[in-house]
Amino acid sequence: MSPDDPRSAEQPMPWGRTPRRSRMRRRFVAGAVAVLAASVGVGALAPSAGAAATVGISVDAGTSLGTVPSSGVGLNTGVGDEHMGTAKVTSLMKAAGVRQLRYPGGSGADDFHWKTHTMGNGGWIVPNTDFDSFMATAKKVGAQPILTANYGSGTPQEAADWVKYANVDKGYGVKYWEIGNEVYGNGHYGNGKGWETDNHADKSPKEYGKNLVAYSKAMKAVDPKVKIGAVLTTPGYWPDAEKAPGDTADWNNTVLSIAGRSIDFVIVHWYPGGKTTADLLKTPSRIAGVRSSLRSLIAKYAGSRAASVEIAVTETDTVFSPVLTSQAAALFAPDTYMTWFEQGATHVDWWNLHNGSGEAPTTVNGQTDYQDGGILSAGTCAGGKCEPRRDTPFPTYWGIRSLTALAQPGDTMVKSSSRNSSVAVHAVRSSKGGLNVMLINKSPKDAAQVSLSYAGFTPAAGAVTTVSYAKGDTALTTAKRGTAGAQKLPPYSITTLQLKPASGTAGADKPTPAPTPTAATPVVSAPGTTGTRAQGEIGAPVGQPSPSSTSGDLASTGVSNAVTYSALGGLLVIAAGGVLVLRGRRRRALHGK
Repeated sequence: MSPDDPRSAEQPMPWGRTPRRSRMRRRFVAGAVAVLAASVGVGALAPSAGAAATVGISVDAGTSLGTVPSSGVGLNTGVGDEHMGTAKVTSLMKAAGVRQLRYPGGSGADDFHWKTHTMGNGGWIVPNTDFDSFMATAKKVGAQPILTANYGSGTPQEAADWVKYANVDKGYGVKYWEIGNEVYGNGHYGNGKGWETDNHADKSPKEYGKNLVAYSKAMKAVDPKVKIGAVLTTPGYWPDAEKAPGDTADWNNTVLSIAGRSIDFVIVHWYPGGKTTADLLKTPSRIAGVRSSLRSLIAKYAGSRAASVEIAVTETDTVFSPVLTSQAAALFAPDTYMTWFEQGATHVDWWNLHNGSGEAPTTVNGQTDYQDGGILSAGTCAGGKCEPRRDTPFPTYWGIRSLTALAQPGDTMVKSSSRNSSVAVHAVRSSKGGLNVMLINKSPKDAAQVSLSYAGFTPAAGAVTTVSYAKGDTALTTAKRGTAGAQKLPPYSITTLQLKPASGTAGADKPTPAPTPTAATPVVSAPGTTGTRAQGEIGAPVGQPSPSSTSGDLASTGVSNAVTYSALGGLLVIAAGGVLVLRGRRRRALHGK
């Protein structure tokens, strides 16, 4: 727990996470703006009284959105989680198709010294979480590591020494290295107070860009094959587009103008939040605009290397919405992973494996939500109520695991669309010749009747194999149900159809790449929307410093929208997006036991 947290008298949380709910609401009141969207561009998620019509789903199996590599679905792990390497936990991660693990964990990475396995600020570190133990965990899971080098209190030499130990001395072959966590949270914007450790006298984006080049040079001198990642602000979310006194440009333009030719991937954190569960479940529709802005920046500064510079979303979850563990969060997970992959992100890492909570559970849509950012229970208690037994999978775990029914490495994502935003769709051509279609019913109360049509693929007749996860389930359910052309989806459910080609057909010709869409208008910060998870800690509304106290086996290289959302009518949209985090939870790194 952060030592300056005014609620420190509450139940202690040894991994450093501070209670979320009441402060979350205060941030929304201070920073969120309600935007009236009565045009046809925005749709409601729950059907209106007269909207019980069949939902039309189209799948174009002949148009590719990119292939599915093996390291897309990731999780955050950290030095405060002594249980991450147990047999039960590694087995659960492996079964969920986790192919990337991030270490050493959130903001703690900017004060973590890998050689001594210590935090410079005395932050929480537990046994069995040193680097070699983490690598043993990654090996058990079959996951690729992504490591965050200490920018805040470290040096290029310390990072280079880590590369040498990992890849030369131990032969681990670690490819992906982030340089710092949310470095823009170092206090440069606002009143000088931030959530991210940064001991540099100059905390400007210019200084980060200059040091980023130095880190890259030192680390690649040891192993030229490593990929170096630059921390960017998420387009459209605080402090994107901000300029502090003395700056000539914002964070992203400044950093990339200096280091754009020295990096291999850019990093954003995606915490779109939402005042309601419906708000949260609409947020994947924003991802295309964010991707477009990032690609424009990369093209501007990376030169001939621009096409090879990857986009990594190294933190995401449902924080700053009403849910963290219940069904809406489970639906958000695969929809968000897949939408980012269809937009070209190569890695998406969920926050968090274990996390814990210092707040009493709430009831959301008739289901207990434990207000815990982990996908597995940490077994903590708050408000006189306790979570399920430690390592019990939350619905978010099953939402992520649902992706294993949709795709495997080497499969091809294909174009698909829904005529109603209450049902999302993602489709993948199996390398074995079949077609898998994931359907997500976002209505908490109403079943959805869907009618599916196909181009470039002729499905076999008869009942189809479905893999589903519905509200209240404690596992994925495989059954024969419905046909390739018609399905009834339970409320708040994920259903994946596993289709075989009709007898005598090849299923489809080899999918052709989708045409590159015209670049969307870059996302700009909406006044009043909330941004980084910790930005709310200091009370600064998005777009300006605080006047008072002055973030399976999937990934993609595709670029086309896979889901088309249509409006059901006007509604009030809460622009509450971005990358918000509790400073106490992530400053000290940390993760639940």
